[in-house]
Amino acid sequence: MLPDRAFFDSLADAARSQTLPRFRVGTAVTNKLHGGFDPVTEADQAAELAIRELIVNSFPDHGILGEEHESIGLDREHIWVIDPIDGTRAFISGVPVWGTLIGLRSGGRAVMGLVDQPFTGERYFADGSASWYSGPDGAHRIQVRDCGDISNAILFTTSPHIFSTDERSQYDRVESKVRLFRYGTDCYAYALLAAGHVDLVVENGLKPYDVGALIPLIEQAGGIITTWDGGRPEDGGSIIAAGSRAVYEQAMDLLAGR
Repeated sequence: MLPDRAFFDSLADAARSQTLPRFRVGTAVTNKLHGGFDPVTEADQAAELAIRELIVNSFPDHGILGEEHESIGLDREHIWVIDPIDGTRAFISGVPVWGTLIGLRSGGRAVMGLVDQPFTGERYFADGSASWYSGPDGAHRIQVRDCGDISNAILFTTSPHIFSTDERSQYDRVESKVRLFRYGTDCYAYALLAAGHVDLVVENGLKPYDVGALIPLIEQAGGIITTWDGGRPEDGGSIIAAGSRAVYEQAMDLLAGR
């Protein structure tokens, strides 16, 4: 038995109860990366624990792959993929573009997913066949848009500084061809793409929990999300998402130097 929308909402609500009270209140930050900066907060850890508790109680035969705590049952048919706060840097900076990502894999494929932004009150959900939005302006089904050509596209990436030298040159070729580019929105960029507000997201260095909820959201809204070499994105890595096949193919040619 697979979960329904109500169960996903209960997971997001549980995470919200841990993250929102700690937002913009000067929460303590721990650095996970020696020689760099990879922040984690008490909110990250508490939110993931809250999600895990509900999953274990309701679906004890499911596996869990999370960012902040040990993964379990990764050989099982159904696996939850959790990022309690995607965009921790935004979270600790008081910028409301972070989100809670809750995805479900079945047979190795991302099939359902939810993106929640508690501060703005927006929630994006992929139910297995369609993608939906609920928030301040109501609730409705969402779909990607087709801007026609990459010259008309709006492009997002978290930061151009995330790319290595070679990857930066690949990314720059794409950026040079779009109408508008913006930085710093983490998972929110993918939600905006699924909702038809932007056309292209290009990033690298993503982990499975960074994309687990986003894959079904984009695909069930009619979009495309793959690795830079055209493979399935469930394992993360260098990722491209697009609202139309034409823009996707143009961007892929640019990434490949064609």
